[in-house]
Amino acid sequence: MDKPKCNCGVFGIYGSKDSSLAAYYGLHALQHRGQEAAGIVSSSVNEKGRKIFNIHKDFGLVSEVFTQKDIFNDLLKGSSAIGHNRYSTTGASDSEKNIQPFVVNYRLGNLAIAHNGNLTNAKELRAKLVNDGAIFQTTSDTEVILHLIARSKLDDQIEQIKEALLQVEGAYSIVLLTDDKLIAARDPNGFRPLCLGKFHDAFIVTSETCALDINSAEYIRDIEPGEVVIIDDDSIKSNKVKSCSLSENKNSVKHCIFEFIYFSRPDSRIFGSNVDKLRRKLGKVLAQKHPVIDKDGDKVIVISVPDSSNTAAIGFQTQLVKQGIPSRFEIGLIRSHYIGRTFILPGQQRREVGVRIKFNTVKGVLENKTIVIVDDSIVRGTTSKQLIKLLRDANPKEIHMRISSPPIISPCYYGMDFPSPEELIANKFQRNIEEIKKYLEVDSLEYLTIDEMLEAMVDHKPENFCTACFSGNYPIKVDMGITKDIYDN
Repeated sequence: MDKPKCNCGVFGIYGSKDSSLAAYYGLHALQHRGQEAAGIVSSSVNEKGRKIFNIHKDFGLVSEVFTQKDIFNDLLKGSSAIGHNRYSTTGASDSEKNIQPFVVNYRLGNLAIAHNGNLTNAKELRAKLVNDGAIFQTTSDTEVILHLIARSKLDDQIEQIKEALLQVEGAYSIVLLTDDKLIAARDPNGFRPLCLGKFHDAFIVTSETCALDINSAEYIRDIEPGEVVIIDDDSIKSNKVKSCSLSENKNSVKHCIFEFIYFSRPDSRIFGSNVDKLRRKLGKVLAQKHPVIDKDGDKVIVISVPDSSNTAAIGFQTQLVKQGIPSRFEIGLIRSHYIGRTFILPGQQRREVGVRIKFNTVKGVLENKTIVIVDDSIVRGTTSKQLIKLLRDANPKEIHMRISSPPIISPCYYGMDFPSPEELIANKFQRNIEEIKKYLEVDSLEYLTIDEMLEAMVDHKPENFCTACFSGNYPIKVDMGITKDIYDN
């Protein structure tokens, strides 16, 4: 589908006899953050009393990678584990070597890592490490962190990790597993979410709270930007790591606002707020600033593009009612959830058939009605155009489109995957909304402005969000040479 690609999901658990099974459930809850591959690493003791790491990972969805229940008892034994759902934001997506978690054994023992985000200085660091004799096994920026840890001259593993993190720039929410510890770390800008939870005597670190809920675990708090949390048998300790970024904003919080708009599940709590609450608020602000009224005084029918814009559409319709505009929220598009990843799509009709395979209209709801279709974003516009064509076949009176975010004009270097700037519809039509409206063939089109979007972020300071994909203003220095052919998240 024509949407930004989700980044990745990470999960770590320490102190549970069913650690790998909990990781499996957690990754299932985080499936929306990455659908290309999945992996779990667990730590156990072998017959000789030595700590060993067990690993299973492969391409596919979580349910496809972990198909046998015995795998959790026979292979992935141990009281601690980390897991990763992968979408490659950069690098080769078809290389098995790039599937996380990564595992190494070096002078201080075993070490495994799972990473969500992108390191903006990975190219520079990798070149330096290669010149110093390092041999890389993957095309992943995550492997840079492992090399920095392994090549450290320090004798304390935690200090090695902190030293490595002082050298990297960009976005990272990571979990690391050692022979006797679970470690979580988040970059000083806090681009990507990461939280701490508890399940009986076990502690969990994960990208979103929905991965706690599926395990019946209690949410404790977010891992703070720049924080390193160390969990072992004795305690939980917290350390702070400063940024080495050259940016003026190197010590400021810059949460990815697209996590609230699209990426995170609405039932999750991230960055200290419920996603559902802020997504509804985006819809309400959208209705306040850009309402739709039926020309004949009839009820406006508000529909969403399921599933990501459901909550914003509810907020939009609720606000229309508060403003005295007759309206009704309806299920106007039905989405199929049973499309395989290898579904055959004929080349000539690929886009149109792809949309009709995934969506169908409820014609009785739409016929002779003024429709407002609420969506969270438009990227290339190809899917939106086909959806409008689909809706036109239901013979509505008018079709209006409202977007709960601003036009996307720039790529992301902090863990999202957008098309190139030339492919973005806002750039293709030189940010002329009237021209985009004509291309989509809707009766009206309105986006939130950046200020309107930030207005919806209640309980947060507007300056604490990264809006680079909408503004082109990057909060920290980026290497514009990073592409999918060089590094992988």
